[in-house]
Amino acid sequence: MTNPASFTIFPAIDLRAGKVVRLAQGDPLRQTTYGDDPRAWAERWKDEGASWLHIINLSGAFDEDSRANFTALQQILTVGLKVEFGGGIRSEETIRTALQLGVERIFLGTAAIQDPGLVDRALAEFGPTRIAGDIGARDGQVTIKGWQQTTPLTVAEVGQRFRAQGLEWCVLTDVARDGVSTGVNVTSALELQKDSGLQVVASGGVSTLADVQRVRAAGLAGVIIGRALYDGHISLRDCLTEGA
Repeated sequence: MTNPASFTIFPAIDLRAGKVVRLAQGDPLRQTTYGDDPRAWAERWKDEGASWLHIINLSGAFDEDSRANFTALQQILTVGLKVEFGGGIRSEETIRTALQLGVERIFLGTAAIQDPGLVDRALAEFGPTRIAGDIGARDGQVTIKGWQQTTPLTVAEVGQRFRAQGLEWCVLTDVARDGVSTGVNVTSALELQKDSGLQVVASGGVSTLADVQRVRAAGLAGVIIGRALYDGHISLRDCLTEGA
């Protein structure tokens, strides 16, 4: 079980065309935009006590132009928080570029599923502290391509493969809950952590302080919070200071 003292709360900054957005259940047509100044949001989360940020390149995940998002990433990095970054990263060159910019950890989703060799090469070059897995799941089945395609693979199968390859960290997002504030799926995240031996960060559906407390009490490695922060339903400062 993860040491609760090492539990990490990750405010999410989802980038699309350089803007800060949130999607409902990963649907690119159900987008809410929260402004065009990602650095300002990073500053806010830093001011409220964050030590890490979870940055998603949605444009990359949807095979759209990512240049504005990489510019935004550079601006976010000047704030001085640790950053994990993913979304549409499908080559060693892109991994290397992001790490050279100052990203602390890269999480690989679609590429890790479709090209396991990329995980092997990335781990060999950068090590398991810099490379993590990223699983988006709908009803227990793993999704790819910005969660738009469902594969026949189960979460357990992919988690075990990731661990066998040498990964240590993994984000698990319950796609059906993501961006709709229906409560985090602690059960599936805990099952993945126990079955695979990965350190699992739960994502999707966080809406209350109690959700965050449940994730921590379960012994998971961390939790990602998105829409609930942007809509003001939950306070990052409260999550970090009130025993969450």
